[in-house]
Amino acid sequence: MKGQTIILDHLAGREAAARMVDGQLDDFFLGSDAVVPGAIYRAKADRPVKGQGGMFLTGPDGKFFLRQVKGLAPGDALLVQVTGFPEEGKATPVTTKLLFKSRYAIITPEAPGRNVSRSIRDEDRRDALLGLADGVLGDSPYGLILRSSCADARDEDIAEDIDAMQSLAARVLEDDGRDPALLADGDTPHLLAWREWTDPAEIVTKPGGFVDHGVLDALDQLQGGAVPLTSGAFLYVEPTRALVAVDVNTGKDTSPAAGLKANIDAARALPRILRVRGLGGQITLDLAPMAKKDRKTFEQVLRTALRTDSEETVMAGWTPLGHFELQRKRGRVPLSEVL
Repeated sequence: MKGQTIILDHLAGREAAARMVDGQLDDFFLGSDAVVPGAIYRAKADRPVKGQGGMFLTGPDGKFFLRQVKGLAPGDALLVQVTGFPEEGKATPVTTKLLFKSRYAIITPEAPGRNVSRSIRDEDRRDALLGLADGVLGDSPYGLILRSSCADARDEDIAEDIDAMQSLAARVLEDDGRDPALLADGDTPHLLAWREWTDPAEIVTKPGGFVDHGVLDALDQLQGGAVPLTSGAFLYVEPTRALVAVDVNTGKDTSPAAGLKANIDAARALPRILRVRGLGGQITLDLAPMAKKDRKTFEQVLRTALRTDSEETVMAGWTPLGHFELQRKRGRVPLSEVL
């Protein structure tokens, strides 16, 4: 099936959203019982963590960890935003740099100025968007980024979005409470789908959509042992307590060029597989054998594939044993918690 389809449904009693592109599962959001990234809290500084340059905070839903100590003392109240899901048994990571993000607009209180996404190249449209923003924000001190989705959106919808985010920012930033509290919820999977998947698509909201559109079959395949690649190679992705191990197997192809071919295929497919399975943290790639001179080619293909990925990933580099390591943000619920 060609084109994009967005399916809003539930999985194991949790709200979930799937995006199918040309019949392939390209992205997946899953609800969580944990603290949701994007949520904003009033928290209290607890104690610094020696050697880590951070501080534990007390929130209404458990412990937070902030990579900041300077200027904070135990008992101080501060506003923080959840940046990702915690590792098992660890505190939830947070930041003091708040962002108020929606489909068309991002309010940036820490970064004044009004900007338009670079992907919008039409100068007339850029000028019109900045004029629209000035009309809504007036002399507001908040910064603003207008997202790429504004290119073809209605001005009325954009203005409404900017005003909603500005109002939310004002409500949160003007809070003068002292006790730990939740001030703004993170987005649910269905809201995330509306916010992030802005390309034209068929929208399916009927219950049972995951079955009718092959989402469950795709999840089963990705959760299984071997994930087949277009070249005939196979990818094995196995989460452990310490890291995510990825093994590339050339399959039946034993030619001298098979290793590079399989590794390039794996590099193109890996961001999607990690994204859909909700995997993050330290990721170690055990690649198929290839000449050292081909490593730059592999890195370039992987870097290009990661450029369009929604989760921040750092390419850490090669190990002495020839493995390649990544550090990926834990921004999703791991499918293994449900399936």
